[in-house]
Amino acid sequence: MRRSELFIKTRKQAPADEESRNAQLLIRAGYIHKEMAGVYSYLPLGKIVIDKISQIVREEMNRIGGNEVLMSTLQNKELWEASGRWDDKVVDNWFKSKLANGADVGIGLTHEEPLVNALKAFVSSYKDLPIYPYQIQTKFRNELRAKSGLLRGREFLMKDLYSFSRSSAEHDKFYDETAPKAYMEVYGRLGLGDITYRTFASGGYFSKYSMEFQTLSDVGEDTIYLDRKKNLAVNKEVYTDEVLADLGLSKNELEEVKAVEVGNIFPLGSKYSDILDLYFTDKKGQRQSIIMGSYGIGISRLMGLLAEHFADDKGLVWPSAVAPYDVYLCRLGDEADVKKAADDTYKQLESDGISVLYDDRGDRPGEQFADADLLGLPWRAVVSSNSLKAGGAELKKRGSEEVKIVPTKSIKETLGKPT
Repeated sequence: MRRSELFIKTRKQAPADEESRNAQLLIRAGYIHKEMAGVYSYLPLGKIVIDKISQIVREEMNRIGGNEVLMSTLQNKELWEASGRWDDKVVDNWFKSKLANGADVGIGLTHEEPLVNALKAFVSSYKDLPIYPYQIQTKFRNELRAKSGLLRGREFLMKDLYSFSRSSAEHDKFYDETAPKAYMEVYGRLGLGDITYRTFASGGYFSKYSMEFQTLSDVGEDTIYLDRKKNLAVNKEVYTDEVLADLGLSKNELEEVKAVEVGNIFPLGSKYSDILDLYFTDKKGQRQSIIMGSYGIGISRLMGLLAEHFADDKGLVWPSAVAPYDVYLCRLGDEADVKKAADDTYKQLESDGISVLYDDRGDRPGEQFADADLLGLPWRAVVSSNSLKAGGAELKKRGSEEVKIVPTKSIKETLGKPT
């Protein structure tokens, strides 16, 4: 992509009404546009990043047997009345609306009820189970205060998977082993694996505990108590002597830290499947309840956390797995030989399978370098009369001060991109 053709404009200053650092950086770098508090649009670079995060999540969900679907955003009031969750006194962050005929509809905040209802047409026998449908979809929640940028929005992108199992044992294996392992694979691929921990939290109506995945961060809204040796933590909401004894944790080994919740899983039992009349027939022809679980990952929240966690005083520093491009290519000078060399470098990198954002506008070096740092791509390459005299392009890794001259045909090798 040539910078002259890209729908983007960077800013030196963030909007005065934006408090959160992640949104400030993403707005300044032209990744997102703020529509209102807690609501952001994704511009071309932001769309690439969020799609890459989604793809990592998608691959790990598919790896454990997930089946991707896309459910409707408009919600049937009768389904939610049947489960008892339509009442605002039960769920207080609904967005609701009315159809032209006056009928009430909900605007999707989670999808247990509609998915159970849909599966009634497809699940009847033990042979149809287990099944793990999931979606990556925009959700809407009427948050009282949305002040943390992408970390807490009123409109956000989420992966929600639902497990449907034939027995508690089948459910427990997926819930306790399979899903948590897949989640940690996601966070590892995003560069957050070393600071993300399974965290015991309140199980609410369904069980004694739920499981959260908390990433250590000073901007986190949650307080957790962490045992680094056991790689486990307890949310402050269930931090009692009884819970610690139950989990085999000692207060002396726990460290109080701030964290951002980047995923959660909940056992649901058979509440929704029973209420909405979804059962299966076992091998003996007997009707049995279906055991459910719910598994969420905040896709846009992860984008905000990555922007916040990996940034420095110059701008964003994206992990290579989600960066919109591998290289920011600067052309310094309007001389014919420099233009040709920069164009040739651009073509060479593209043919080598290296994605490039080519700054071909001819701006001053300081402006190009500032934009390269702000946008946070993993590498910066510079073609100038000086670099050509030295034998190639100047190559610099984001966050490093080391600059090396590399022949164009050797850039791929230096970046370590696979053949």
